[in-house]
Amino acid sequence: MTCKGICIRHKAQKPVGSGRYASGQKRCQICEIFIKWDGLWCPCCGYRLRTKPRNLKYKAKLRAKAAKMVQAPVLTVRRK
Repeated sequence: MTCKGICIRHKAQKPVGSGRYASGQKRCQICEIFIKWDGLWCPCCGYRLRTKPRNLKYKAKLRAKAAKMVQAPVLTVRRK
């Protein structure tokens, strides 16, 4: 399977202030492009999209951001 050029329509711009994977972008290793796509498979070549970073530094950043989001305080409303 090869790149057919369809992925260019879904090309994602680099986000400011956060990482690509944290903002929901995915990478196709065959097309060598980050795309904004809801599915797990590339719309262009059909290969599985990478949803997590491979580099240890960026993995740690993504985990830290996810942990911060999970630890957010939850407010409860009590009714009488």
